[in-house]
Amino acid sequence: MSKKKIKVKHKLKPLKKSHSKYYKQEIQTFFADLNPGFKLVNMGYLPRWIVLLIDVLILVLSALITYLFLSNLTMKFYTTLSWEMRNFLMIIVNIFFFSIFKTYAGIIRHSTFIDGIKLFLSTFSAFISLLVINYSSYFIFGNKIFLVPGLFFNFILNFSLLFLFRILVKSVFERYLSVKNKERLMPALIYGTDANAIAVANALKLEVPSRFKLLGFISQDNKVSSKTILDLPLIQKNKRVPVILRMHRAQALILADNNLTVEEKRIIVDDCLENGYKVFTVPIISDWENKKEISRKVQSIKIEDLLERKPIVLDKTKVEQQLKGKRVMVTGAAGSIGSEIARQLLDFNPSELILLDQAETPLHNLFLELEHYNPTVTLHAVIQDVRNFAAMEKVFEKYKPNKVYHAAAYKHVPLMEQNPDQAVLVNVMGTKNVADLSYRYNVEKFVMVSTDKAVNPSNVMGASKRIAEKYVQSLYLGQKDIIDTETTKFITTRFGNVLGSNGSVVPLFSKQIEAGGPVTITHPDIIRYFMTIPEACQLVLEAGAMGNGGEIYLFDMGKPVKIIDLAKKMIRMAGFEPEKEIPIVVTGLRPGEKLFEELLNNSSLTLPTHHEKILVAKETFEDFKQLSKEIDDLIQLAHTENYNNIVSHMKQIVPEFKSNNSHYQKLDL
Repeated sequence: MSKKKIKVKHKLKPLKKSHSKYYKQEIQTFFADLNPGFKLVNMGYLPRWIVLLIDVLILVLSALITYLFLSNLTMKFYTTLSWEMRNFLMIIVNIFFFSIFKTYAGIIRHSTFIDGIKLFLSTFSAFISLLVINYSSYFIFGNKIFLVPGLFFNFILNFSLLFLFRILVKSVFERYLSVKNKERLMPALIYGTDANAIAVANALKLEVPSRFKLLGFISQDNKVSSKTILDLPLIQKNKRVPVILRMHRAQALILADNNLTVEEKRIIVDDCLENGYKVFTVPIISDWENKKEISRKVQSIKIEDLLERKPIVLDKTKVEQQLKGKRVMVTGAAGSIGSEIARQLLDFNPSELILLDQAETPLHNLFLELEHYNPTVTLHAVIQDVRNFAAMEKVFEKYKPNKVYHAAAYKHVPLMEQNPDQAVLVNVMGTKNVADLSYRYNVEKFVMVSTDKAVNPSNVMGASKRIAEKYVQSLYLGQKDIIDTETTKFITTRFGNVLGSNGSVVPLFSKQIEAGGPVTITHPDIIRYFMTIPEACQLVLEAGAMGNGGEIYLFDMGKPVKIIDLAKKMIRMAGFEPEKEIPIVVTGLRPGEKLFEELLNNSSLTLPTHHEKILVAKETFEDFKQLSKEIDDLIQLAHTENYNNIVSHMKQIVPEFKSNNSHYQKLDL
């Protein structure tokens, strides 16, 4: 094949700071002419052998400079070894310590202070070793190999040139060879000046591809004028944050100050969103995290970040003591709550985890997700319906669970209002089946997932859950009356709405916003308690650990959230203006829906627990035999599909059940 001369169309000219963008393109084109497939953006990092080769060439250059320097001083060299052998020995010793300290193993453009320390230790160790070799030669052969001033000069030169090479590469990548279209970058200010904020800024400056053009740091310190960090100015917070953003022509704020309280963060976020600015947040940065991981954690602020309370973290020591090595069953495992319970259970190393649900595809997906999460735990995916007592008994007989977390339920208020028979069959009969089998097969603890809608219920779904609560409580007392020995402990957990769960308002609003609106709410004054899915599941596990039987555990969920305010925040977080760009439409209360939910009946008492955020509701216990007969009658009615009779009997079992905005109001006693 004939060789062709490569014609270089572009000549490189001296770079000027004001023309950096133009010359980045010039550099790109220059290399593309040499190699048509070359793209700077595709460059990963140099192989280790190339870095080592460059370091060796630097050592050779350093040795040559040292020789010329000493020659000009008219110093006489030792003749123990030739010039070539002396330099060869110096290079070999340096390469040996390169391999010890792995100076060539890092990605040069991401070099840090630690890499500089490694480089110094490597070259200094080589210097000391050559000194030892030099004086050993003197004692053995009566003559030295190197001039000591030459070794010292060579050590200083080696370190300086190697370090300069890394600084140069790092600078080139950061300033000229990083392909950044600055017009597309989002101008942003970082809120905070602590180590966390600096780590975030440093990571974002090196992020590829870049998302932000950092303009500076907002500091609460009043003495920061004319100071900089990472060549970015410190901006005094003497005005509202949106005003500062506007003054510096920023489009976004990155919250990176760990000292902000939840209330302070909420005020800043609300203020920014109302003025059309995007807000990003990042968790606490650990010193050992690399910059790539840090930059990935800078994400748009989430709605759960705006809950008006601090996140609740529970003590897991007791949970682990009770779950480790146990056989644990989760009903409704494919649902949003059940699946998160399953994920968290794997952290406590049960011997077996039985995932039970009637939904085939979601259960299969969950099994595929979890099967490699903790290899020490044996997973079982069981497709079964809690309404089928005989089939459920076979499951209990086969797996013999020690703990049962009952999350299987129908939960959608409007649907259950239209299908009260299914609410009874799943929520009441299903719970009764699993609870009875737990008692029969000596399960240590049965933990039921309930809802705040069971308190003074205004709909069929809430009433069905309250009946299930009553049965579980009375079953515990009923079995205690029969046998005095250790028996199954039945425990209930009750909490409000869960952010992000299937069918909850947050995913619904997200879809409506993505579709361009409108966002629909049922009433402008409606309020709800909210918690995150992980928090809800932590409560379930904690209750299973601390419960002694018969309790209903409640979460202190802070202030309730007004749904219309939630909708407006989500619209602003998506970058739109409520009412103007995304309309909010009030559709009216749905059948059975309340304006506000409660966590306790009016007659209930609460008692504290060892955790300040968890309370125990002391409900009135029902007579087990009487309640059991009433529930059996209700289940029989559920098979008749006479909805009025079904709901009427539910109201007899739960006298506080008063239908709201529903045609069942006529049945209220």
